[in-house]
Parts: sequence; C-alpha cells; structure tokens
Amino acid sequence: MCLVKRVDKRKTEKMSNTSFRMMTLIFNVVDFLYPYIGRRVKKFGIQKGMTVVDYGCGPGRYATKIAGLVGQEGQVYAIDIHVLAIEGVRRRIRKYNLRNIQPILIDGYDSTLPDGTADLVCAIDMFWIIKQPAQFLEELRRILKPDGTLVIDDGHQPRSETRRKILDSGLWDIVEETKDHLKCKPRKR
Repeated sequence: MCLVKRVDKRKTEKMSNTSFRMMTLIFNVVDFLYPYIGRRVKKFGIQKGMTVVDYGCGPGRYATKIAGLVGQEGQVYAIDIHVLAIEGVRRRIRKYNLRNIQPILIDGYDSTLPDGTADLVCAIDMFWIIKQPAQFLEELRRILKPDGTLVIDDGHQPRSETRRKILDSGLWDIVEETKDHLKCKPRKR
C-alpha cells in the first residue's frame, strides 16, 4: 500500500506557476513604466566586493541590480523556493552576462549557504507570506556575518506586523526604519 501525502496549496508559501507568471508579467510592466529598483537598492548600503543574498529573489529584478553594485569582485546569491524564479534569474544572467550571481533553488527555509556567508541579506516583498517567521529569521541570521545587515520590507502587511515578527524572534535589533524598508542587525547573544 502506498501512502501519498496531500499538500494543501493554501498552506504553502509557494505560489502556483500561473500566479508566478502573472506576478512576473506585472513586475515587467511596472519596471518598464516606473524603473525604481535601481534607486531603491542604492539605499540598502551595498558596496563593491560585498556578498549579498537576495532571499526570495523572484524573477531576479533585484538580484541583477545588486550584482551591478557589488561588482565583479562581489557575489550575489539569488535564492527562491520556486523553480520559475530560478529560471528567470538564469535568463537574466545570460541576457546581461552576469558572472557574479549564483541562483539557488531551495526547499523550505534552508538556504544551503554556509554560516556567516553574507555581508547583507535582502528579503524584499516576501516576508508577509512567511508562515514561520521565527524559523525564517533564524536562517537569515545564520547566513549573515556577525556584523552584517538584514534589509527587509513589509510587502503586503502593516509595518507594525513586520516589526512585531522581527522583534518577537529575539534575534534582531532594528537599527534603521524608512518608509521603504527596515535595516536590522543581529542581536548579540
């Protein structure tokens, strides 16, 4: 007898392929009409030579801009749970001849990166969908260098909810808050 585990898609964080394609189409239109991502990432504090993780990278809109800021001496890890996201990042790598982006398909929150890899971790427009924020934030802290920075935004949740989840984890101190995002530092243990 074979037991098959059924997954209720409403309880997972991974969107359907159709939803992902629609999201990507909308992003393409928005980016064409209002190209703000380049200006936005400049506010994250990214420097040449940094290692940056774009966690929940989607189709790679931010990863490609970040790759330009870190330069060839830097590294960008574009991480996502959706295979279409990784395919989108790979297309951008080929289109723009980017050699400093490494796409990584993951299952769950484990980024597969070694401890203390990143100078900066970005979690943009995805924190709102995370079902287990404490576990997620623990993974981000694990892959961040002790003096690194987490840049995270609200996505589709109120700022008060974002702040509560971050502070309730006991792992982060919010060191800067703008209309656009929060910057966090790992709390000393």
